[in-house]
Amino acid sequence: MIEAGIIGGAGYTGLELLRLLLMHPGVEISVVTSRRYKGKKVSSVNPHLAPFIELEYEDVDTEEIANRSDIVFAAVPHGSAMDYVPELIASGAKVIDLSADYRLKKEEYERIYKREHRDKEEREAVYGLTELHPEVKDADLVANPGCYPTGAILAVAPLVKEGLVSHVVFDAKSGVSGAGAEPSETSHYPNLAENIIPYQITEHRHVAEMRMELNVKVSFTPHVIPSIRGILTTAHVFLSTEETMTHDEIEEIYKRFYTSKRFIRLREGIPSLSAVRGTNFCDIGFGIDTVNARIVAISAIDNLVKGGSGQAIQNMNVMFGLEEEAGLWFPGLVP
Repeated sequence: MIEAGIIGGAGYTGLELLRLLLMHPGVEISVVTSRRYKGKKVSSVNPHLAPFIELEYEDVDTEEIANRSDIVFAAVPHGSAMDYVPELIASGAKVIDLSADYRLKKEEYERIYKREHRDKEEREAVYGLTELHPEVKDADLVANPGCYPTGAILAVAPLVKEGLVSHVVFDAKSGVSGAGAEPSETSHYPNLAENIIPYQITEHRHVAEMRMELNVKVSFTPHVIPSIRGILTTAHVFLSTEETMTHDEIEEIYKRFYTSKRFIRLREGIPSLSAVRGTNFCDIGFGIDTVNARIVAISAIDNLVKGGSGQAIQNMNVMFGLEEEAGLWFPGLVP
């Protein structure tokens, strides 16, 4: 049985980790931290988890967390994980960081996030998109991808591998839970209801992950929509060739790339958020614009599962040699 610790078990990603890990057949949760709720029962703070967990929130030092855990999930804000990771790794625990602290090279991180990276080691984390990075299985430190990059990268990676992409423009719509548990002007109900709010329209920090993984010209604009969960990404893929490709040819490229990838579902029609809600699936569909040498690829994910905590558990499964779908193989919530 894998002993799993969660640092930051009161935010949305921490709570989703708890919900999913409680149903995992190969995991026992060993410690859940929260300074704010120290000493309170997890299930009393979060009634939806009763009666499945009897643990209390704790505030213990990093070494103790590592000693009580085989794997530690760092579900903390950007800039905080680097305070825990060095000691966790030194104490022998494997770590999955759900923040951005280890997704990018140190210089790129400091440029984009406007803060010093305090981990003085030149520590290399594996980018935790198992569909592209099977080397996750040998990692001690995995950087869980951002929610927007997950939907974007998976939507177009097969076309990039074939050398077909000149430029891709991502237009993504996210549910409000992607902004975290703390309310903001964007997430305030009167501002968001019956509205769509674009933000950081040319310089969103997640675009660096997309460019790093795809290595093509990328543009990205995110929007918040009045939905709790989900990210629907529309990728306008401008091709590097004017040669006309058929639907069957494009479909074969996707099928070949995602062969045996359990959490990718290729759709004949347009993917929908309702079909992936609560699941670790990424649904992908596409259409062809022959006039403009463009493919429109659309992906749908649940931002808290495949875009966050579910993907973290998928990474854990691979790191420990379990079936990749362990604890994650269930259908969506409809309606």
